[in-house]
Amino acid sequence: MVASVFELFKIGVGPSSSHTMGPMTAACDFAATLPAGVARVRAELFGSLALTGKGHATDHAVLLGLSGERPENLCPDASATTVAAIRATGRLRLGGTADIAFDEARDVLWHQRERLPFHSNGMRFTAFAADGAELCTSVAYSIGGGAVVGEAEIARNAPPEGLADAPHNFHSGDELLRMAAATGLDIGGLALANELAAHSEAEVRTRLAAIRAAMSDCIDRGCRSLEAELPGGLRVRRRAPAVLALLRDRQERALADPLAVLDWVNLWALAVNEENAAGGRVVTAPTNGAAGIIPSVLRYYERFAPGATVEGADRFLLVAAAIGSLFKENASISGAEVGCQGEVGVACSMAAAGLTAALGGTDMQIENAAEIGMEHNLGLTCDPVGGLVQVPCIERNAVGAVKAIEAARLSLLGDGTHRVSLDQVIETMRRTGADMGEKYKETSLGGLAVNVVAC
Repeated sequence: MVASVFELFKIGVGPSSSHTMGPMTAACDFAATLPAGVARVRAELFGSLALTGKGHATDHAVLLGLSGERPENLCPDASATTVAAIRATGRLRLGGTADIAFDEARDVLWHQRERLPFHSNGMRFTAFAADGAELCTSVAYSIGGGAVVGEAEIARNAPPEGLADAPHNFHSGDELLRMAAATGLDIGGLALANELAAHSEAEVRTRLAAIRAAMSDCIDRGCRSLEAELPGGLRVRRRAPAVLALLRDRQERALADPLAVLDWVNLWALAVNEENAAGGRVVTAPTNGAAGIIPSVLRYYERFAPGATVEGADRFLLVAAAIGSLFKENASISGAEVGCQGEVGVACSMAAAGLTAALGGTDMQIENAAEIGMEHNLGLTCDPVGGLVQVPCIERNAVGAVKAIEAARLSLLGDGTHRVSLDQVIETMRRTGADMGEKYKETSLGGLAVNVVAC
């Protein structure tokens, strides 16, 4: 099913869409369904959630979700106060209303050696009565990009969330190109028509503007932050404020450097992912771990492309979402499932396609740019040091953003004719993820995570 632009771009909080936003949503959903008389709740985390959850603030997310908080409404500054109060008092306001005892050591369990059957990001929530009797239990999976599915959806093989009434329900890149040719609409036009099946055009434009504003605000917050170090114990220093000062100081000299524009792209990507690592407000694009790529490439278009327009920026997001939908349906956007090729790789492909569309590229050039963006991220592992979304994640976003611009420029140098199709690359990415060892899929058990001292 075609994914909506508003499913792939969600406003939420860091540091992880799958390990923070997903568990918070699942915990909140569970708390909202509980009957009266619940005296205790227990959350169990499995697989990748258990292995890297503390570095990804999964424990905070679960406490906040059980308290009735959702990522899209959460104030990052207030959330720390809520978590601290729960830990200090041993009390939790279940669903934001019922006050219950909560012993985190007893009620949040980390099953690092166990994995639930459907996905590595599995959770089980259980509610108990005052006499200890089990009242109900629920299993949920965080499948990437903040999306959550339960056992009921899995059992009935329910389609992924998407635009159920989309008039142009494409399932492959080839099908997308054929539909565009048959209807006389370009890829951006098809994507917009699908959104108009669920929303008015005014609403679509307003919501796209809100996404762009949230991305821009995140860049600006990251650039002006006064915090020297990111949380988590790695002692990673924020670089964006110092880089901004350096670039402003070099502005006159930069005129003689044809690649100076890329320094700004690097800055904007670093700023977003430093904000994400600090638990700030970000937009999944399509995940938090890759949240810096699309905003920085979009700002590159807005600031440096001759003739950039609001309509072009909207087209950027719509086309990027159309490409992201193909990855979500036919492969994965979860680092715990296919490694970082499913996060940074997909974001790079989406950004390359979006930029090509905004710059006036043809549909074949857009498909070519998306293919280039992923082809050169195949096999990218997810091995965060210390389970934190910092090393190598932050710099990886800057590299991915520059690579997306390069992919777009390469595609625009040709007519869109190329040997390897986007569909072939997506299938290769899926198979590569299946072949990849579990220690390279967001477990912090391999790669940089074990070869770099985390303390």
